[in-house]
Amino acid sequence: MRESEPIGQMFIRLISNLCFSVFVFSVLIFTVIAITYQPPDPWLESTSALTKFFSKTENPTLEDGNSILKSGEVFRSAPSGSSITEQMIDKAEKKLKNLAVLDDSDCDELREVNCSDPRVLLAVERFNLKQFKSVLFLEYLTPVNGSKANECDVAWRFRSKRDKSWRKYKDFRRFRFEYGEDCFYRVEHASGWHSGINAKRLFRRRVNGTRSAGNTIVSKAILDDEINDTILSTGSEADFKEGKYLYYKRGGDYCKGMNHFAWSFLCGLGEAMYLKRTFVMDLSMCLAAKYNPSNQDVDGKDFRYYFDFEHLKDVASVVEEGEFLREWKKWDQKHEKKVSVKKVVSYKVKPKNLKKDNSTIIWRQFDAPSPGNFWFMVCDREAAKYIERPWHALLKSKILLNIVAEIGGRMDYEYDAIHVVRGERVKNKKLWPNLDSDTSPGALLEKLEEVVHPWTNLYIATNEPSYNYFDTLRSEYKVHLLDDYRDLWNSTSEWYHWMTRLTRGRPVEFDGYMRAIVDTEVFYRGKIRLETFNNLTKDCKDGVGYC
Repeated sequence: MRESEPIGQMFIRLISNLCFSVFVFSVLIFTVIAITYQPPDPWLESTSALTKFFSKTENPTLEDGNSILKSGEVFRSAPSGSSITEQMIDKAEKKLKNLAVLDDSDCDELREVNCSDPRVLLAVERFNLKQFKSVLFLEYLTPVNGSKANECDVAWRFRSKRDKSWRKYKDFRRFRFEYGEDCFYRVEHASGWHSGINAKRLFRRRVNGTRSAGNTIVSKAILDDEINDTILSTGSEADFKEGKYLYYKRGGDYCKGMNHFAWSFLCGLGEAMYLKRTFVMDLSMCLAAKYNPSNQDVDGKDFRYYFDFEHLKDVASVVEEGEFLREWKKWDQKHEKKVSVKKVVSYKVKPKNLKKDNSTIIWRQFDAPSPGNFWFMVCDREAAKYIERPWHALLKSKILLNIVAEIGGRMDYEYDAIHVVRGERVKNKKLWPNLDSDTSPGALLEKLEEVVHPWTNLYIATNEPSYNYFDTLRSEYKVHLLDDYRDLWNSTSEWYHWMTRLTRGRPVEFDGYMRAIVDTEVFYRGKIRLETFNNLTKDCKDGVGYC
């Protein structure tokens, strides 16, 4: 009969078998995740949640199908709103003291308004500071004559106090003046957003049939002088040969969600910065089906539709793919010694192993099956410790944010906002059993009455397809929806003009992702902001059991 094993050996064998089982199970789980992993995009997250999300290199996902990328504006600190307002008030008061010597003059001279009189601009500054408390007035231009003798048009640059970006926007309004016993002008009436059309030209420049934006012929038109989305040349042949480039071949990231695109694109750009090379970027994009009414992927989009290409050129070394390939082909055709190329066929080749490579072009190719053909895999694992994604380089398109500023301006910068998620989710009662009823017009009205004053401007950011769904709220509030501002992207708009410059005259659709950008940014600038899953419903954002 076999002797029984000592208890100690049996215990050791049991522990070793258990550890081996855990190891095998862990490998299995990791393999499944690696095969199925595709990161979607974030949508209307809080600033703290987005900052936390974008700080995590190990997990680029936020589980929300109707998502919108919160780009680099989150990471840039705008100057303190209160400090700038105090500076503007101090400046206005100093001007008032400096002009006090005029008090003894005859006030009758003010009956005829002289728009170049510094007292005119002072009156506008004081009026704006009192009237628009949520706005930072950063710079005023010299007033010009309006349409009548007692009117002046005044232009200024501004930023919302709730704007995370340092960007400046423009407004120009018409003011009617009266004068008081103190021999100073007072604003009798101020017209609405962009009413001071005579001051508009101070912000604009005229372009006459010049070549721009990928050799597009720009017809004679008035353009915003603060937008420059032209494609840079690689320079002379010598400049091209002396340059160092990192070229990513198109991979499995194409036609994925916008956050997946950003996560992968910034991996490539981050590696280029680490290697001190110029990143070759394809401006052509594919918009994922989730952003299109047809529920189909749409090719032929342009990076500049959604992101600020001028800012990217300022903060990073990039070259457009078409320009780069033309110069590469031109060099190889003219010279016996070809451009040196290092082809990298696997994402597993670590960026640090390419640090000392002297080839003119490092060409990463992504021909493996998924997930080995995703760009972001280059920056995973060990590389995540030293490759930093430059989120500050990726800002939303200035022309789209101009629409955001105009919508806010038409509401005189004073409005509250709610985000109402509906769409496909209200149909899924298993995951969101209360969402439909909690976001019904009656339920919304009941919740709003607790926190929002009646007859204030109320902006509703929503994916609800029915425009009239919120009509019940109009009995208590001045309701504003994105579709109320269709003139800002119609065929006569500034946005449309800029888009057709990029397409050589081909019409551009104001697509689902553009709508999401504008809707989200207007929402974030509201005074009071109510989120669907934080304030309006008992359901969890990701469904039952995911709170």
